[in-house]
Amino acid sequence: MPRSTPRKPPLYTVTADTLVAVDFHPRTRNRPPGPYRRLFTVPGTRAFTAGNLLARLPMGMFSVSAVVMIAGTRGSYALAGAVTATGLAATALVAPWTARLVDRYGQARIAVPATLLAALGSLALLLCVRYDAPAWTLFAAYAATATTPNLGGMSRARWAHLLQGDHEALHTANSFEQAVDELCFMLGPALAAFLCGTFFPEAGTLTGVVLLVTGMLLFAAQRSTQPPAHRRTSAETKSLFRVRGLPPLLAVCLAMGVAFGAMEVVTIAFADARGHRAAAGVVLGLQAAGSCAAGLLYGALRPAGPPRKRYVWCIAAMTALLTLPLLAATLTGSLLALAGALLVAGMATAPTMVTGMSLIQRSTPEARLNEGMTLAVTGLLGGIAGGSALGGWLAEHVSATAGFGVPVTAAAVALLISLAPFDHPNTCRNSRRTH
Repeated sequence: MPRSTPRKPPLYTVTADTLVAVDFHPRTRNRPPGPYRRLFTVPGTRAFTAGNLLARLPMGMFSVSAVVMIAGTRGSYALAGAVTATGLAATALVAPWTARLVDRYGQARIAVPATLLAALGSLALLLCVRYDAPAWTLFAAYAATATTPNLGGMSRARWAHLLQGDHEALHTANSFEQAVDELCFMLGPALAAFLCGTFFPEAGTLTGVVLLVTGMLLFAAQRSTQPPAHRRTSAETKSLFRVRGLPPLLAVCLAMGVAFGAMEVVTIAFADARGHRAAAGVVLGLQAAGSCAAGLLYGALRPAGPPRKRYVWCIAAMTALLTLPLLAATLTGSLLALAGALLVAGMATAPTMVTGMSLIQRSTPEARLNEGMTLAVTGLLGGIAGGSALGGWLAEHVSATAGFGVPVTAAAVALLISLAPFDHPNTCRNSRRTH
């Protein structure tokens, strides 16, 4: 006998008094898409985001790989911290010039050769460590990586170009980009520590070079979404340090960079002192995980109040939460307790960075947007360089536990700078009128 098909439930029920319709379709059928789904309905955004994400992942790998590689072969965290600090300081000097060329000649034309030069610098560092070259060659090789373009800045510039006038969507895009940064710094250190500890000390750097070059080639190939090149007029050649409201924001980025750089090095040293060097990347990844989750939530909300006031509150929260790793290291000495403290402490990072980047975008002329955001990253890198060197020195000559006081102090300095009165535009600098 043929198998009978099951009867479908009725689409209505009949009672004695009325006919009642019953809807069996999912209630989310007509629900409007969320803010993040709406972002990627813009043509071309998925393609450039995929390439940019692949290229940005090594940004969280290179410094950790260098520290593990150099400290493991030379036996000195002070040398490892000094080498990474030199590379970051060189990047802080070179990156604004690279960004200026990107704004002037276009992303694809400048970013690809700049990335290839940086990749050669990373490979040179790998060879110098591998073949026990003199210490000065490590500094020279790592400084050669300074031509690495500001990948996050170029991605944000594309969003600003595609979403002109839609400030709510741009807030979501900036939050997404910050979450991507945190995702890369969550996965990058863990991947670097795993590769260096499982295979050979240079594995993290080698893998990072391959990912960086591949991702940049994919990103640069998406020509339809890149912002147009801006041939600068004489009125647009003045230094961005003279732009109203921008210098204090860059000073805050510098102070926050000190906090990030010191936290990275002293966490690695803290884990190594307890025989868990391979776990350092995972512990640092938890801090980025907290920031990533907070950034995605922040982007889905509509923040109230002026951005500058939110910025102060975000920095205050970050300062308070950065005391948790110091307390965990001092009172417990447990790597597990430190991991939990870093997870919570990271939750203030993304909202702080998203709000700060929004203020920088409001202060920067449109024709120099990539340069302005790169200056912010340059401030962060300069701070990370100083924080890495200071954290490495304290970890080697005092203790890793004492080094956790540096991030708290640096965040407090950032808070004091943000509390100082300064002239800041309430709306975007309307460089569009002169462009």
